Amino acid sequence: MRMEKGKTEKSLTGRLIFAPSAGKLFSGERIHLLEKIDELGSINKAAKAVGIRYTTAWSTIKSINDMAEQPLVRRLTGGKGGGGTSLTAEGKKIVTQFRIVQEERRRFIERLECRLNEA
Repeated sequence: MRMEKGKTEKSLTGRLIFAPSAGKLFSGERIHLLEKIDELGSINKAAKAVGIRYTTAWSTIKSINDMAEQPLVRRLTGGKGGGGTSLTAEGKKIVTQFRIVQEERRRFIERLECRLNEA
């Protein structure tokens, strides 16, 4: 987009907080942790992938499960094959919904920036 001389291009930013139920907040950081748990099957591996300590990840997961109507993360106990962690169907649903809202928000901001820069 070409701007007239003397005009500066406007840029918008913001943070998305998703509340699928009243008072239940999910930020992008929490959703990213859930995605890594789903992908890697381990809280420890997911924590490393997102750059946080295991204890922080575990505390976050406990908080997420406590505030959700249904558990979003299921921890499998160890044994001969080892343990693991996975998302429940509800956890996968929350991640999908968050990403849909995030994409629509991105589109909205792009349209709004264009309108501001044309004005």
